[in-house]
Amino acid sequence: MLPYIDKQIEKLLDIFIEYSPKVVMSLIILLIGLWLIKRIGIVAEKAMNKRELEISLRTFLKSLISIGLKIVLIVTVAGMIGIGTTSFVTILGAAGLAIGLALQGSLSNFAGGVLILIFKPFKVGDSIEAGGQSGEVKEIQIFNTILVTSDHKTVIFPNGPLSNGTIINTTRQGNLRVDIQLKISSSNNISQVKSIINQVLENNSKIIKTNNEEIFIGKFSDGILQLNVKPSCLPADTSQVISEVYEEIKTAFEKNNINLAKLNQYENI
Repeated sequence: MLPYIDKQIEKLLDIFIEYSPKVVMSLIILLIGLWLIKRIGIVAEKAMNKRELEISLRTFLKSLISIGLKIVLIVTVAGMIGIGTTSFVTILGAAGLAIGLALQGSLSNFAGGVLILIFKPFKVGDSIEAGGQSGEVKEIQIFNTILVTSDHKTVIFPNGPLSNGTIINTTRQGNLRVDIQLKISSSNNISQVKSIINQVLENNSKIIKTNNEEIFIGKFSDGILQLNVKPSCLPADTSQVISEVYEEIKTAFEKNNINLAKLNQYENI
């Protein structure tokens, strides 16, 4: 009995002597790896804060980086000890493929949401046109973007198609140029007409004053002169500015006896 026990103890000692250096080295690598992963997470968070990414995206990416690196570290440490990792990696790959196929559409929307939050083609509060819809961005989620249209309809865009499609951001430059078209008789003094229009634009507090020419001569046909007036304003003031400028120009024209295009002339232009 004693010889058998001694033999088993001897085997255990041999196993301990053989594997103890590997275990110690693996523990050291594990501790160093965990410390490095923590440092990488801190650096990544600082970089994301510098880019002013959304808090939800920062939290998700930080967790994704941490979990991914920890999985790599555990597989590496297991291989150092002598545990077979081929089957483990194969199972992880198969599971990842199955999940990817099952959630293909959702993953596309998720990837689109990440791209939107990173590259910021628009942000909350911007007015955009996309997918045949236009409205103000109220919320950017990981999978969807929510718009509210001018008639207060809520539009929910999947981020996948949105990030791959054409997006018109009407607030990116901070202002918009509205297009006001006027048709007047060519018998008017064009310098006087421009002076009147400029005075109207100058007196409107919602118009952003610029050094660029805002009055252009358009068509000239059959005694009718078309003027294109293009003042700049904040995107939120667009409709109001157009209405006010038309009304104020009409009043100023009547006051200064500026002749508008006659109806039959207007129809022929």
